[in-house]
Amino acid sequence: MSSTFGNHIQISIFGQSHSAAIGVVIDGLPAGEQIDEEELQRFLARRAPGQSDLTTARKEADQVRILSGLYQGCTCGAPLAAEIENRDVRSRDYEKIADIPRPGHADYTAHVKYGGWEDYRGGGHFSGRLTAPLCVAGGIAKQILARRGIGIEAAIDEIGGVTYEEAVAGEDVTAGKDIMALPAAWTRMIATVREEGDSLGGIICCRISGMPAGVGSPMFDGLENRIAQAVFAIPAVKGLEFGAGFQAARMRGSENNDPFCLDEEGQVATATNHHGGILGGISSGMDITFRAAFKPTPSIAKEQDSISFSRGEDARLSIQGRHDPCIVLRAVPVVEAAAAVALLDALAGEGKL
Repeated sequence: MSSTFGNHIQISIFGQSHSAAIGVVIDGLPAGEQIDEEELQRFLARRAPGQSDLTTARKEADQVRILSGLYQGCTCGAPLAAEIENRDVRSRDYEKIADIPRPGHADYTAHVKYGGWEDYRGGGHFSGRLTAPLCVAGGIAKQILARRGIGIEAAIDEIGGVTYEEAVAGEDVTAGKDIMALPAAWTRMIATVREEGDSLGGIICCRISGMPAGVGSPMFDGLENRIAQAVFAIPAVKGLEFGAGFQAARMRGSENNDPFCLDEEGQVATATNHHGGILGGISSGMDITFRAAFKPTPSIAKEQDSISFSRGEDARLSIQGRHDPCIVLRAVPVVEAAAAVALLDALAGEGKL
């Protein structure tokens, strides 16, 4: 099924952007794992809408309600089911796109696939709103992984073609790259495109530490494959690279190869990490690193060319409603969540949980 992920720990995401609720069912979690619901809620708060003038004005508390799968605060072996209510919906904002699909969005392809029965409101099941239940699964996975010494941390690396280093040049920046501490250059860029009725894309980098060597398989079940499948579930992701990525194509073998060595504890390591912690689809024990490219938000106020389903002719469309001028700002925890569910499933398959 298209909304189910995992071979050993399966997550199934349900709901639409404007349905009564959205949620996730997680099957296969090891029993006896303590889940801190307050920590989980803090993780979701990083993705929640309405936190800044630079994000969508839609106000959703994203309060998670765990329906099953826990007993006395720990996983009990039963499938864990959780839901989040949709409370601040304005379906009238989407009446036009029932007939005129948005360029860059899944409106047209969904219409073709589902024969006009798709829920177009807010993008339906194709909406970025569905990354909230992904974060529920990922937040739980992160807690389990952390107890195994595995940490996952993502950050914004680039917005609108301007890197973090370029954005902070000349600034006294001591905070991280999250939404609450955006460099002034990025803030100005996003504010400008919002006023112009346009949007920006960007790049998020992710680093996974503590992953043991030997996890993964060659060919179709490699660790890169698993992570990529989960990360590409994030609606706006259009590109992904591990380690040096596309830059490796511009290097010589003598530059790209990572020399093996022994670390201070006598364990095998590499002097550099162009391979991004994965060789032959199998973890090397070095940090796993990857970067994900996000397209600009397709729902923009600028008038665009489209077509009318009912009239069978060209049409013009200007999107009204509440949309993020830059999806990247709220996508950092989503990238962490996608990586976490992929790693947890891979470790379960190796019997290393």
